[in-house]
Amino acid sequence: MKIAIGCDHGGFEHKLELIKFLKKAGHTVKDLGSFNKESSDYLIFAYKVSKAVASGRFTRGVLICKTGVGMAVSANKVKGIRAAVVHNIKTAIYCREHNDSNVIVFGSMFIRPKKAKKLLRVWLRTRTLGGRHRRRVNQIKNMEGC
Repeated sequence: MKIAIGCDHGGFEHKLELIKFLKKAGHTVKDLGSFNKESSDYLIFAYKVSKAVASGRFTRGVLICKTGVGMAVSANKVKGIRAAVVHNIKTAIYCREHNDSNVIVFGSMFIRPKKAKKLLRVWLRTRTLGGRHRRRVNQIKNMEGC
């Protein structure tokens, strides 16, 4: 799978570990920044990753900041993106099954790299469900046109 990844200064260390993990698992990974621990604006990287996924150049995206909230809010402003802050196995599964999330977001203050790897593995393997969930995802897509 082709995966775009980005972070601000608060997620830099996590990002490095997740890149190694993803590459070892056989994924193609594009690092879209930040490239150091200097203070940076999270929304720049949320936008870069989201545009890369929304364009179809990448299948999924991964974002990391201190809480995950700013990244998720920013990412979800890009048409076609359904970013979810994930903090346990159930949120990793449900955001894929129910919402067809294409960007996963971690808060480095709350999720250690070891747990982020486990959650990322589950998220990448989980398929989206059809039925009422597909209908609701389509409703989300329709809202983007408003």
